[in-house]
Amino acid sequence: MGIIEVEHLKKEFSYYKKATGIKGSLHNLFRRETLTKEAVRDISFSVEKGEMIGFLGPNGAGKTTTLKMLSGILYPTGGRAEVDGFVPWERKNEFKRRISIVMGQKNQLWWDLPASDSFYLNKCIFGVDDGTYRDVVTELSELLDVRDLMSVQVRRLSLGERMKMEILAALIHQPDILFLDEPTIGLDILSQKKIREFLKLYNQQKKTTVIITSHYMADIEALCQRAVIINQGQLVYDGRLGDINRVLGERRLLSVKTSSEVNPAQWEGFGTLRETSAAGAVLEVPQEKVKAILGAILAGLPVEDFTVTEIPIEESIARFYQKEVVAP
Repeated sequence: MGIIEVEHLKKEFSYYKKATGIKGSLHNLFRRETLTKEAVRDISFSVEKGEMIGFLGPNGAGKTTTLKMLSGILYPTGGRAEVDGFVPWERKNEFKRRISIVMGQKNQLWWDLPASDSFYLNKCIFGVDDGTYRDVVTELSELLDVRDLMSVQVRRLSLGERMKMEILAALIHQPDILFLDEPTIGLDILSQKKIREFLKLYNQQKKTTVIITSHYMADIEALCQRAVIINQGQLVYDGRLGDINRVLGERRLLSVKTSSEVNPAQWEGFGTLRETSAAGAVLEVPQEKVKAILGAILAGLPVEDFTVTEIPIEESIARFYQKEVVAP
């Protein structure tokens, strides 16, 4: 049994349709039309202790809603979930000591105070003893390279520095489970890289279970071996990140450079033409036909060089965003 178990979880939101104009406003006073949004529709998955998984989907897919239910912020409409032996929405104190959540677009630090004050507040809230608190803050501030910024007002920190402080604050009580919702959103490449390196090392050392959402595939590829993909509130894939291309049907990109210009019509029949120019073309072809297609191209066209690569993982995942059923 996993440290996180989710079975047929659902969440619906009810809201009212607002008519425009004064007449519409008066009508709404007496008769309002109620609409329902199914944010999460019957999803099930399990996470093992110490596992780090990428929780993916397009905007509005239900990722944040799911994390809020698993952290106890939201109460579900249906289904069940168990996190580290607790029902999240019961919000028991012992449960809250086992988990932590970081949301890239929401702050938990006091804006006008140094980050160290927020850290100490978290220490008091979670009842962390003085010795453990000093050890944790010293270790994590060094790993995140923010030790010299502890006394700086949060509002004076850069976005990357602030996010590092947010992560540090979330780990003061050394949770068993960490939920990360877009932790690198808006950060520069170096800040993203530093946070990824820290999370990978922390997971390896502490065996903390991590669920991370991100629209930056570099985050997911660097940290996760498994991906759970949802779209329109439904599960469309749950498996190894490296198996996504296989599930969709193995395809390859064949990039061909020619010594002279080739008429675009001459590429027809070799595969799906992705790009063409005077210098060559890029074709999408089935993996099992790569050798045969390449042989035909070499025999019939003035080929100077060629490369065969996998389809970028971003494209493969984008194709899953269009699916409406669970992948095998």
